[in-house]
Amino acid sequence: MQFTPTQKSIAAWGAIALLFVLTFRLLAPVLAPFVVAAVLAYALTPVVDRIDALGRGRIPRALLVVLVELLFVLALLAIVLLIVPILGKELPLMRDQLPALLEKASALLQPLLVQWGFDVSLDLDSVKAFIKTYLDTNLQDAMGSVLSSLKLGGSVAFSLIGNLVLIPVALFYLLMEWDGLVAQVRQLIPPRLLPITDSFVRESDAVLGQYLRGQLLVMLILAAYYSLGLKLFGLDLALPIGVFTGLAVFVPYLGFGLGLLLATLAGLLQFSAEAGLSHTVLMLVVVYGAGQVLEGFVLTPKLVGERIGLHPLAVIFALLAFGQLFGFLGVLVALPVSAVLLVAIRRVQASYLASGLYRG
Repeated sequence: MQFTPTQKSIAAWGAIALLFVLTFRLLAPVLAPFVVAAVLAYALTPVVDRIDALGRGRIPRALLVVLVELLFVLALLAIVLLIVPILGKELPLMRDQLPALLEKASALLQPLLVQWGFDVSLDLDSVKAFIKTYLDTNLQDAMGSVLSSLKLGGSVAFSLIGNLVLIPVALFYLLMEWDGLVAQVRQLIPPRLLPITDSFVRESDAVLGQYLRGQLLVMLILAAYYSLGLKLFGLDLALPIGVFTGLAVFVPYLGFGLGLLLATLAGLLQFSAEAGLSHTVLMLVVVYGAGQVLEGFVLTPKLVGERIGLHPLAVIFALLAFGQLFGFLGVLVALPVSAVLLVAIRRVQASYLASGLYRG
């Protein structure tokens, strides 16, 4: 059986794509910081180029890259520092109110456990003394004890620190040499394929730009929503917790989980003496339950999915599929990669409809 040149080309590109997917899956933990740096470089390169154009090339690019990267790191730190006032207010309250909360929880749970056949006795005095000891110590000692009790291996800590160092370094070199890297890759493309490739890259770039703008809009809307929702329930720390939850949803699941945990602690400590547990539970169910529905079924499909041309069901499927195949890294790149694949599928479909195979 003889294969046509087109069939051989399709087979070759299919093999390359399969090899890339297998490599990406096997080396996902190693590739994670480089992928994050590449995504950031793609998003921040236009900012560097815009400032360079305003300066008419008189400012060294290395200085521009350092400036943009520093501003980006400061923005991230500002988001992280939203937690500081929360912890500063919650830790003293936790130390004072946790014994009473434990007694209420014990009074509520023990009858239920006995009713279900579990004879459990809690030594509340020991538990309260243990918690008070840790809350009375400074934060560094407490964190060290927690990490030790969780048996967090040194390799995990080393990997985390290594990534925190590696990502900014990789981002610096990518921002410095992004245009050169793009030019080198372009030189590898056969001249007869350059017009098609350039058109594909331009369309993909436009779609990815729409994705980034849509994602930013989702984050801002959710930050306002969570802040307002928590404030309506009377939470004192509504603004920092709401803003943090909204902006942190860029990291799927983790950002929402941290925001939910902070809101739970704040609600228990503030409302335990006044309205009891029911007010906190109602606040979490209404605000965070509706927030998940709003994000997953309205904002992300409409503001992100429609901007990149993906159906809402396709957005949900892409997040689940990439998460299953590549884990947390897959969730991060699911929608951008899906956007590029959508452009490729559109072009293959148009080529097929214009070919003799479709017309018979």
